[in-house]
Amino acid sequence: LGMFSELKFPVPWGHVAAKAWGPSEGHPVLCLHGWLDNANTFDKLIPLLPRGCYYVAMDFSGHGLSSHRPAGCPYHFLDYVTDVRRVAAALQWRRFTLMGHSMGNFSFSYCFISPQFCFLYPEMVDKLILLESLGFLLAPEDTELWLKSKRRVIDRLLSLEAKQQTPKARSPEAALQRLLEANSHLTAEGGAILLQRGATETPAG
Repeated sequence: LGMFSELKFPVPWGHVAAKAWGPSEGHPVLCLHGWLDNANTFDKLIPLLPRGCYYVAMDFSGHGLSSHRPAGCPYHFLDYVTDVRRVAAALQWRRFTLMGHSMGNFSFSYCFISPQFCFLYPEMVDKLILLESLGFLLAPEDTELWLKSKRRVIDRLLSLEAKQQTPKARSPEAALQRLLEANSHLTAEGGAILLQRGATETPAG
């Protein structure tokens, strides 16, 4: 397991990088690094682990060889959880083992990424391995609301990204009609005023 390959997964702001060890048909294991680390965290550990697994260690956005998020965009813990969901989707993994490392002394967000992913997507994780980390606990009364709201945010975001396509060109009349359908409180005059600044004219419309 000393040899590895480099992987890249496209995301809207660039790519998420990763490195992989073992046979691609082996049992999938996704490895998550800790505070200000990168995928090289696992270089010395992976060769000591069972052969026959496919280990993929990703660089979180802004770390290692992964693209940074655009300037001015904060790195929120849920963004990291979403990175994990993106990589799992790109690998077409429906169920896998999750191994997360974090000191947890500097950032509770990092410490909780692996357990949070398991909490949000339990059907996708067969085993959770925590290295120098803690579990993820919520007050019982908060559990259901947190689960529904956070999972909905991630799923909706990835669904919108998957559907993204070149904007349609419409005639000025059709564009106004579309705007009015989407905003029932607008008058035709108000819609036309907004379109002056909210639409770009091209040769196609």
